[in-house]
Amino acid sequence: MARRVLHHNTSNHHPNNVTSPLLSLSLALLCLLSAPAASAQLTRTHYAGVCPNVEGIVRGAVQKKIQQTFVTIPATIRLFFHDCFVQGCDASVMVASAGSNRAEKDHPDNLSLAGDGFDTVIKAKQAVDAVAGCRNKVSCADILALATRDVIALSGGPSYPVELGRLDGLSSTAGSVNGRLPQPNFSLAQLNSLFAANGLSQSDMIALSGFSHCGKFANRIYNFSRGNPVDPTLNRAYATQLQQMCPRNVDPRIAINMDPITPNTFDNTYFKNLQQGKGLFTSDQILYTDLKSRPTVDAWAGNSVAFQQAFITAITKLGRVGVKTGRGGNIRTDCGVLGR
Repeated sequence: MARRVLHHNTSNHHPNNVTSPLLSLSLALLCLLSAPAASAQLTRTHYAGVCPNVEGIVRGAVQKKIQQTFVTIPATIRLFFHDCFVQGCDASVMVASAGSNRAEKDHPDNLSLAGDGFDTVIKAKQAVDAVAGCRNKVSCADILALATRDVIALSGGPSYPVELGRLDGLSSTAGSVNGRLPQPNFSLAQLNSLFAANGLSQSDMIALSGFSHCGKFANRIYNFSRGNPVDPTLNRAYATQLQQMCPRNVDPRIAINMDPITPNTFDNTYFKNLQQGKGLFTSDQILYTDLKSRPTVDAWAGNSVAFQQAFITAITKLGRVGVKTGRGGNIRTDCGVLGR
């Protein structure tokens, strides 16, 4: 499936129930930094002279975490997207609220992020810092980027080169999340506008699309309109399935799998689902109902290799957004604490 993923929260952050994890993604929208400018500051060999085995160390930690719970995969992917959407890819979403500062992770839009995603980065950071030559040399932002690539590859998706050299952000506030994340009822034009502002194309947006929680799509299955309680563009059998997973009074933070066919595999089934009216959000299904984006959905539904190539391009561009360098960031010793 194109993998979208839904999840749950089964660990340290905000506990949520979850249904099967899957893969894929969700939209972006980030700070107004041009991708080309940021990419010039990143290189694949950034740590070659100080921590040459960093990629192997991170992958080992990620593999251990996946063995503990498969939720690690969707949780880590979502964490990366939510981080990059707000202030760029700088691990600011990892920071815990302290004193009078309410951090990004405690904004309502981030309360559904599964604790296993945070724990994956923390465990990988500990593993890296356990190596003398690597201690306090690798940023949390780069570890999150590497871990995201690893969970994708370990779930059957492509293994792509990750550009490195990001520093960790110096601030994290809940207020900075406002208006930064795409909404489930966005039109194609609104989605494209968010992506274009960050150097990302419609193709990138489609490749990186989707997932969510009960509270985000309940209107489509209960209160769509006065004449149609259920959105008529939604596959009827899928609507019934969603109602069973998300009863009227269920915790709105509960996450469910956006791909009911191959929930634990990174593939192009998500696009095949859209062809059958099984887009979870209005903003998902619009990718198929709008004739300007339907050709891309059809192409990737029938060609997994083409989708994976487009995905690699899109997630690489996403990883360049809002990169912090020089005095604009640092390397945290504790990913959850600013200045440490």
